Amino acid sequence: MRVLVVTAVPVERDAVTRAFGGAEERVALPGAELHRRGAFDVLAGGAGPAAAAAATAFALASGASASAPYGLVVSAGIGGAFTPVTPLGSLIVADGIVAADLGAETADGFLPVTALGFGRDRFTPPPALVREVAAATGAAAGPVLTVSTVTGSAERAGALLAAHPGALAEAMEGFGVAEAAARADVPVLEVRAVSNAVGPRDRDAWRIGDALAALTDAFGKAAPALEGWNSHEDLEG
Repeated sequence: MRVLVVTAVPVERDAVTRAFGGAEERVALPGAELHRRGAFDVLAGGAGPAAAAAATAFALASGASASAPYGLVVSAGIGGAFTPVTPLGSLIVADGIVAADLGAETADGFLPVTALGFGRDRFTPPPALVREVAAATGAAAGPVLTVSTVTGSAERAGALLAAHPGALAEAMEGFGVAEAAARADVPVLEVRAVSNAVGPRDRDAWRIGDALAALTDAFGKAAPALEGWNSHEDLEG
């Protein structure tokens, strides 16, 4: 079984690949490049859910893993967290991948796409795998929100938490990756390292370097669980 890991940008991709031993092979795809180490193919698919979905779908359909099909897709990178539950530099594994702003604004407030009668707004990664990865890495497990616009105010952060109680973090790609993986009938996971707090933008307080180092550490510890996971044991979504 091969594992496809999709990040937004090359610096996240490189943080993930540093976790794996062995020589690196690069597999050219139109408009993208897979960095392959062992059982892991790592792709920088672009920022936002649309780019992430397109890159993931293309990689899954490309035949790059023809000799050993993909058994798992992982959305990975850094993200903002609803601190102090998840402090800077900590790790999060999603037990729910939630499209937080996919829907419609109404006079009575926001309606998710499911309330409009179509689509879905949540994917559930395999619970046993979530538990195993969290135990291996020390990550917190909880919902991770996918947003198309990064939160920049305390008011918006509060509104997101009110709409999604218990959410641990926000990022921009997880739901897109999950949507593409579901279309290919491949289970999905999301792993985030916390670089900043959700709320007012304070770049001086961001800890991107620490988060990238935590991402490398996480994949080093989680690699055996990811590579050895059997999708027939526990599949929900």
